[in-house]
Amino acid sequence: MITATPTDALARFGHALSDPTRAQILLTLRNAPAYPAELADALGVSRQSLSNHLACLRGCGLVVARPEGRRALYELTDVRIGHALGDLIELVLVVDPDCSGGLATAVDRPEEVRP
Repeated sequence: MITATPTDALARFGHALSDPTRAQILLTLRNAPAYPAELADALGVSRQSLSNHLACLRGCGLVVARPEGRRALYELTDVRIGHALGDLIELVLVVDPDCSGGLATAVDRPEEVRP
């Protein structure tokens, strides 16, 4: 395990948040730890897809798996990640819709950015 530089840590965090499913996983885990099957069902994704996203989030250092018998419980690696996500959610961003990659913004769908 290596300690990331501040620049690397932010790049990894940005990569994790760049995918809507990974962002949903982080927001869900912000509230409480969860098992992969529960996450897959809650987010409406396949277990294989969820497994790939969890592997990415583990690689970014944002989540850890705590073994519990034959299953693993996933949680954020640090409670400060949850606080940072909360701070990001509270930001109101006004962006040029042509520069957002076609994604809706907080201004377009404010109900989806509330915790």
